[in-house]
Amino acid sequence: MNTIEEKLWNYIDGTCSPIEQDATARLIEQDKAYAQKYQELLALNQEFAAMELDEPPMAFTYNVMEAIRTENAMQPLKANIDKRVILGIAIFFVFTILALLVVVFANVHVSGINISAADIKLPAGVKLPSTNSVFSGPLVKWFLIFDVVLALFLTDAYLRRKKTTRQLQ
Repeated sequence: MNTIEEKLWNYIDGTCSPIEQDATARLIEQDKAYAQKYQELLALNQEFAAMELDEPPMAFTYNVMEAIRTENAMQPLKANIDKRVILGIAIFFVFTILALLVVVFANVHVSGINISAADIKLPAGVKLPSTNSVFSGPLVKWFLIFDVVLALFLTDAYLRRKKTTRQLQ
């Protein structure tokens, strides 16, 4: 839109300052281009005022809100997680726990018989750490705590899933 139209729309709408209003009124009186453009815009403004606005139906808001509700209901509450990833993590932790149990049972004293990793013949220069040094570190303790919490969490999730499937049936 050029400046002539802007000035005239501001004049028609009454949004210009009194000084600009006087200047525009003088331009309309003196300049034929301004007067012609003013008449065109004034007629257009009157047509806009005479138009009836389309009103939405009475149930429009309700229909929109229902559409939003159903759209949100279609989205899953939890993210879709690949079951293979979960299975891989579970297998890793199971094998790790089994390896720790093997080390523990390899160093157990059973009724006077010393069953330990020391009975295993290893190449020269290879030494196995003692049981106290392996299981006394804070990293191993935190790992075991994490495994216990994870096992409890997975058991809870399994039992909840089982309970909801029973309720749905």
